[in-house]
Amino acid sequence: MLSDFIGGTLNFLTFMLTLGGVFFLIYGLHEYVVKRISSEVKELEERSTIVGLRKIFLRRLGSLNRRFIWPKYETRITRRITHAGGLDGLKPEELLSLQQISLVMFTLFGLMMVNFMRQDLDIDVGWWLLGAFMLLGWYYPEIWLRDQIKKRHLKIVRELPYNLDLLTLSVEAGLDFQAAVGTVVQKGRQGPFVDELSLMLKHLRMGKTRQEALRMMSDRVGLMPLSQFVAALIQADRMGTSLGKVLRIQSTQMRVERTQRAEKLANEAPVKMLFPLIACIFPTVFMVLFGPIVFQFIVGEF
Repeated sequence: MLSDFIGGTLNFLTFMLTLGGVFFLIYGLHEYVVKRISSEVKELEERSTIVGLRKIFLRRLGSLNRRFIWPKYETRITRRITHAGGLDGLKPEELLSLQQISLVMFTLFGLMMVNFMRQDLDIDVGWWLLGAFMLLGWYYPEIWLRDQIKKRHLKIVRELPYNLDLLTLSVEAGLDFQAAVGTVVQKGRQGPFVDELSLMLKHLRMGKTRQEALRMMSDRVGLMPLSQFVAALIQADRMGTSLGKVLRIQSTQMRVERTQRAEKLANEAPVKMLFPLIACIFPTVFMVLFGPIVFQFIVGEF
């Protein structure tokens, strides 16, 4: 009886200690991990908790990758992130973290594909396929970054003619360059170009010269039409040419280039439609038209 009592007591104490350990573990995680992450999410001021958690995870992983990043990579990625508009403060080490995550995900997917097709693939072909997936996984974040740059450049190109016309009218109405830029920021077509003008206006108010502010805007965007426009303004400022006349010439050139670009896309449309027509539409039409005839030939009732 005494041994049974002692054994039951020990079992009860073991259960209570285990329960207490689990309770304090959960309490510690809640106090030092969950609350800390929640406070960091609130500091980021993100509407979505998932987006905030993703940024915190990338920040943590990026801090670990900071010591392994090389200068050329940092310079190149920083320039591309700047051209893409900042991407909510994305840093080169965070993009490196995205590359590492993408590499792991694509590698696992490649292993699943090779395992699924192992009866139809040679060993060497399987290794080459897995290597291709790993290479794609490593460069996929950079491909995504390049696409973000292209999307932003396309928006700026579409906004340039209208906002440049408004800038030209403001200068010809008697406003100086800084006041004309302020008018475009307030009443222009909102988008990345207006955001860049707003940042340039802040630099002008901070004491930067017009040439410095224009060059900084050109370097941030990295778009050839905008760089040509900035170079023309800087040249006019140096030569003492009328700013309104230069802006009028640039706005006319922008409209002509927009018309030419639209005509180019219109001429490319029939060529781009050939593949869907040949691969998708024509086979369906042939099946609808000649399907009954082939069926009658097969059954011998034609």
